[in-house]
Amino acid sequence: MAARLLCAAALGIVPAAPAIAQTAPPANAGELDPAAPLDPMPDLGVEWPDLDAADAPADLSTADPASPERPVEPRVTDIGAAEVRYTVLLEGLQGIGPADELVEAFQEQSALHKDRDDEANAAQLDRRSRGDAELLAELLRSHGYYDAMVEPRIQRIGNTLVVVLDAEPGEQYRFQSVALPGLEAAGSEAAELRAVFAVKAGDPVVAADVIAANVALQVALGEQGFALAEIGEQEILVDHETRRAQLVLPVKTGPLASFGTIRVSGAPPFSPRHIGHIARFEPGEQFRRSKVDDLRRALIATGLVASAEVKLVPAADGRTVDLAVHLDPAPMRTIAGELGYGTGEGLRAEASWQHRNFFNPEGALTVRGVAGTQEQVAAVQFRRNNFRRRDQVLNLHALASNIDRDAYEAKTLQLGGNIERQSNIIWHKKWTWSVGADLLATDERGVFNSLGNKSTKTFLIAAFPANLGYDGSDDLLDPTRGFRLGGRISPEISAHGGSFAYARTQIDASAYRPVSESVVAAGRVRLATIQGADSLSIAPSRRLYAGGGGSVRGYGYQKLGPRDLDGDPIGGRSLAEFALEARVRLKLFGGNFGIVPFLDGGTLTNDSWPKLSGWQFGTGLGVRYYSSFGPIRIDVGTPLNPREGDGPVAVTVSLGQAF
Repeated sequence: MAARLLCAAALGIVPAAPAIAQTAPPANAGELDPAAPLDPMPDLGVEWPDLDAADAPADLSTADPASPERPVEPRVTDIGAAEVRYTVLLEGLQGIGPADELVEAFQEQSALHKDRDDEANAAQLDRRSRGDAELLAELLRSHGYYDAMVEPRIQRIGNTLVVVLDAEPGEQYRFQSVALPGLEAAGSEAAELRAVFAVKAGDPVVAADVIAANVALQVALGEQGFALAEIGEQEILVDHETRRAQLVLPVKTGPLASFGTIRVSGAPPFSPRHIGHIARFEPGEQFRRSKVDDLRRALIATGLVASAEVKLVPAADGRTVDLAVHLDPAPMRTIAGELGYGTGEGLRAEASWQHRNFFNPEGALTVRGVAGTQEQVAAVQFRRNNFRRRDQVLNLHALASNIDRDAYEAKTLQLGGNIERQSNIIWHKKWTWSVGADLLATDERGVFNSLGNKSTKTFLIAAFPANLGYDGSDDLLDPTRGFRLGGRISPEISAHGGSFAYARTQIDASAYRPVSESVVAAGRVRLATIQGADSLSIAPSRRLYAGGGGSVRGYGYQKLGPRDLDGDPIGGRSLAEFALEARVRLKLFGGNFGIVPFLDGGTLTNDSWPKLSGWQFGTGLGVRYYSSFGPIRIDVGTPLNPREGDGPVAVTVSLGQAF
């Protein structure tokens, strides 16, 4: 016997319903005899355990389903409306290939399993067991066991009732042949495309495998340049006598296509040229479906687009495909605020207003203000994303600031800008860089001589900073493996009663390694130096400093290194730091919290290169809350070899790991 099926979402065989015999009613069918006895009530059909029967074996998972010994099976109706607790046991799945997968899928959908911790009466158990028996049979059929039969029964083990679903899977059906007519039109690509369709002759008739192979083939056709390819409706011929099946999936590849022009409609009013900068393809390049999907994601990632629809518009011959892009705008303006505290930095409140498309396209204007106990800032920034090419950013900024710290006081006007390539959460890039220039006019009070006396000087500074970074870690905010390297150099010219030049250089490296499923070991090293000038000749705000939440924890902000007569830090020319920590994620509260014991160390001197002596160490414990947008950290540290004036505890609160 053979059956011919058309399958869309799942492969299943539904046996035909048996015919119902029709008989003519008796001649006096319309007359009722009031003295006739009532027909017996219909049974629910699921039998209930005999409460006096001997207990079944404690471990039914290993019971032999072929054993002739079966427990007595009383009816469900025997317990009336009483409610009892029960457990669920699946039998007969031993030895079949996808047993674990079947059990997992069953538990996700099973009514018995969902309510197993609640008491149930006879009617509820009857309904659930019948429904779950059919569910298990359907799951078996979806894995090629088309002759599967599942019968529910109930047993007692001590004071617990066990609902047993006894399965007889039968033989697994397999494909005798798999044909993809029309695929040969792909020419030299046909063999590679055929290999992508993972279902082959001899494989089990598994619905999920056929669906996955369909999807993989559709994706591969788009990646090979067949923009207009169509996959027809699959046809399956099943022979129940031989338990074999034939799969036929027609394919229309269409011609190889190339990208054409880009057309834009909707808002924001991005030009085709700007979208061309965002796209990772050029007109005339061979079509790739993934590049169309990437363009759609990149448009959403601008933050200016709520939805992006990209339609293919083929030319007459189908060998060129234009893209019709329709954009729906997202909100353009943002008002943000931030409130924080750091030991040594004091209270700090920041507010900003931003219009992300003030200058179309993607020209964001941000006005920002900071009010703090040690810092006041007013700033304006212009930022152009995807400037002239994808992922390239142009930044221009102007700010006025007043900084009042233990190390120095500075009143500064600054103009600057840079071009950078940044990484982000959606596209985590290995290499990042930036080059720019800054012009500063700053009036600063600090120490400028070996006597340690404070005075005030005015500096004009031109700086040309450049950064290069490599990120081989697995996450931007919470890395668990890999490493990072970063380098920064800033040649600077300083004018104060004459001019001199120097260069500030810094190298950072960090590594991450999982020790167990819940513990990650992390380490960081930083080396920095200023070459070309003595530190006391350089403006205090341009010197090197160490100490604080992003440096050596346990010490106050900028508290390491040389100090003046008042015990205030004066900065230095050479810096070396390290940090070691164990990031332990706790299983409590859903795994959303963790603790981080850490040990930090650092040295800061006026020499041109870091020394191996004079190190200061801090240790402590951090707490992490792993939110949906990254870990929030609170670190509490204490100095191990404090100097006079160092506090016993330093606290840092921030978003993201310390490094």
